[in-house]
Amino acid sequence: MSVENGEGDDYQAYPILGDNRFTGTWCDNFQKEKDLISFTDFKTGLQFKGKLEKNKIQLSILLGNHLLTEIELKNSITDWKIGGFKNDNKNSILKLTEMEYLISKDSFPNTHSVVISKKGKIEYENYFDGYNSNIPHDMKSASKSISSGIVGIAKDKLLFNSVKQSIFDFLPEKYQIHKDSLKTKIDIQSLLTMSSGIDAIDYGINTNPKSSATENNYQRTPDWIEAILKAPMIHKPNTNANYGSANPALLGVAMDSVISEPLELFIDKFLFQKLKISNYIIQTDLRDKPYFGGGMYLTPKDMLKFGELYLNKGKWQSKRIISKKWVKKSFKNYRNLENVTDKNGYGYLWWHNTYQINEKNIKSIEARGNGGQYIFVIPCLQTVVVITSGNYRNGKTQQPEEIFEKHILPYLEN
Repeated sequence: MSVENGEGDDYQAYPILGDNRFTGTWCDNFQKEKDLISFTDFKTGLQFKGKLEKNKIQLSILLGNHLLTEIELKNSITDWKIGGFKNDNKNSILKLTEMEYLISKDSFPNTHSVVISKKGKIEYENYFDGYNSNIPHDMKSASKSISSGIVGIAKDKLLFNSVKQSIFDFLPEKYQIHKDSLKTKIDIQSLLTMSSGIDAIDYGINTNPKSSATENNYQRTPDWIEAILKAPMIHKPNTNANYGSANPALLGVAMDSVISEPLELFIDKFLFQKLKISNYIIQTDLRDKPYFGGGMYLTPKDMLKFGELYLNKGKWQSKRIISKKWVKKSFKNYRNLENVTDKNGYGYLWWHNTYQINEKNIKSIEARGNGGQYIFVIPCLQTVVVITSGNYRNGKTQQPEEIFEKHILPYLEN
């Protein structure tokens, strides 16, 4: 751990984990009084308390008031060992030796996993850079598609009437001040399709870095929903699609308002338990509510299960979890995203893309997350492909598309 003096009496703590497969903590509420420090991990809720001594830090980690462990951190006197991981290659039906060679030679850097199923049976499973089947991976915005599924389950249970309902039907009283003749037309469907019309474009063409409704800006405020709603409208709802996490963030608030039990328990009971998923993390917002904008952690095989659920039109292992009607609406292409270079079609928080193999077009519906987190659902091949990666700041966030098109798809066709 590095405890560093910023400006004046401002200090920051930087925990450094010994295993770089873990993305680290998101430190919040850092406090320092003389030689005592404390902070929380925003992602997990873990509490850290420590005492700074001359040559070491005594650190306690707590969950609530329960002590989990105590460790003693001393200055490093030897160089850290980097790399040396072995790949965890399972027995696979598909032989993707060319892809594996290119990953091993760093031609496809920071590829962490590739898992493929066809007709519900795993045909390929491989992990790289020390990852394995038991490590939940940060899905980033790929978990927006899971958020869409939660909305669908709530709709199937008649917890709200229609996707045409205004978002203001669901918002607490303190936010009603932002309701006007145009914003009142922001409905659930417009949020599912990135078509709210709010100036909330997170990146790409026409983004406004000064808008309070971009994810980078609203997450720095004490009230994310207030920051989103006070932003101006740039389009009429349900007319133009532009990618922005503010849209599903509002969906999360809407679902929390209609679900009587804690939202995280609803997600566990009606989705994850039914998919036999137990090894996961849900990122929360400042209200300690599940954040629908992204950041869930699932293992690649559990991500595969979610893709199979949609491939099978809402069923998993012959059991209905989401209605066939909702899946069909989710996979519909409502309009193209205007802020992205490829102008991808977009459904209910699902991307559309088309690949070519032997002059044949193959349509794919995809969950996508920053850094290269992908769930490819390919109905015409009855196949789901999951690729996880760690390409966050090197311009290779769409690398899985190349891996899929050039080094996986030709073998699926055979």
